[in-house]
Amino acid sequence: MPDQELLSTEPATGAVLWRHAIGDADAEVAIARASWAQWAARPLAVRIEALRRFANVVRQKADAFTDLIARETGKPLWEARTEVETVIAKVDISVTSYSERTGQRRIEAPMNTRLALRHKPHGVLAVLGPYNFPAHLPNGHIVPALLAGNAVVFKPSEKTPASGAFLVECYRAAGIPEGCVRLLIGGPDQGKALASHPDIDGLLFTGSANTGIALNRQFAARPEKILALEMGGNNPIVVWNAPDIYSAAVLVVQSAFTSAGQRCTAARRLIVDQKLFDPLMEELNKLIGRLIIGEPHADPQPFMGPVIDNNTADMLTESFLALSTMGGRPLRHMERPIENRPFLTPGVVDMTEAREKVDVELFGPVLQVFRKTSFEEAIAEANDTRYGLSASLVSQDPKLYDQFWANIRAGIVNWNKPTNGASSAAPFGGVGWSGNHRPSAYYAADYCAYPVVSSESEQARAAMGVGLRDA
Repeated sequence: MPDQELLSTEPATGAVLWRHAIGDADAEVAIARASWAQWAARPLAVRIEALRRFANVVRQKADAFTDLIARETGKPLWEARTEVETVIAKVDISVTSYSERTGQRRIEAPMNTRLALRHKPHGVLAVLGPYNFPAHLPNGHIVPALLAGNAVVFKPSEKTPASGAFLVECYRAAGIPEGCVRLLIGGPDQGKALASHPDIDGLLFTGSANTGIALNRQFAARPEKILALEMGGNNPIVVWNAPDIYSAAVLVVQSAFTSAGQRCTAARRLIVDQKLFDPLMEELNKLIGRLIIGEPHADPQPFMGPVIDNNTADMLTESFLALSTMGGRPLRHMERPIENRPFLTPGVVDMTEAREKVDVELFGPVLQVFRKTSFEEAIAEANDTRYGLSASLVSQDPKLYDQFWANIRAGIVNWNKPTNGASSAAPFGGVGWSGNHRPSAYYAADYCAYPVVSSESEQARAAMGVGLRDA
């Protein structure tokens, strides 16, 4: 029946790409629960070798994987190819991270005693993936989870299930036990069933702040379960004392409109020195006007494709109009160049004189602009958000960057670089509504295993010298 099947369509064309029966959370968790202990008992070297085979499988299937991700998300081929390369690179990065952050250690202890630090897997971990990076972001949880000895039940976004299924097929082709990487296809109901399942030992989530906050409430009474939340951002890019206006405009465009603005680290707010506003807007408008917006396989390659679906495009255009009704002044109107398809041109609105501000993550190519007359005001504006994921300063003044770094509230703080493009070889996460202090990427090892400290001696020798009556 139709309600028992999930369809995936291409945003750029509307064509049906993939279909699959909706899964059963109970069944998938049960299989993972029965399988994880055997996987955990294997030597670490065996798990590492299996994951390196996985990287090789992805490398062999890179062209097909790239094409699928591009078609299902709408992102350009060049960007989908970068995502696949990141999936491959994640294995070696995770092996290094596991050794550094959760490896075995001996600790100094009194004579005739050993103090050992080791790490154990949690057991069965659920992974909920997003649609913007349907392979890279869930893979950033799955690889370190498997490396530590956990089994995984992965539910991809209902908007990009085919990419998630392809990822799981690569694990299985590499010889990872089928019981240790389970795929749950479905929508919100299946996601809720998985997140609330009594037999998972933790949940690794990437997605919106609203969903993350609901999960945080749900897990509040379950302290025995690990919860890692990687949520969104209302990220600022500040342009101050920046004589190279063209470079500043390029950094703003890259920050705000790469992936059609569908990155959690995308710049949502541009905060600019009043003196630089006019020249920066002139350069920014020129650049935006030159951007190629098209389907993934177009030639020449587009800078950005569509947003994920028509409902999202409708919400974004309505949000842009709402900013205008709040007193925002449109600097570049958002348009729908292709009727009934979710392509959007970037929208830019000056909110400096607006009657009210909204602290939300508009997940698309919408940029709000705020003009300020002092750098202190700029930092205060940048920090005026419940989120705290990414922030960037474009300036030639090192002293301003020192001040910015010391006072900005974010987990990623960049200088003369975009707000996005974070490295997997570093921790990734934010504060406030952007996460729960469990950063992913290089630090994912921290939430995939827990430390066990052992005081050990080969012989039992004990005496009591205080508090005993004479014999």
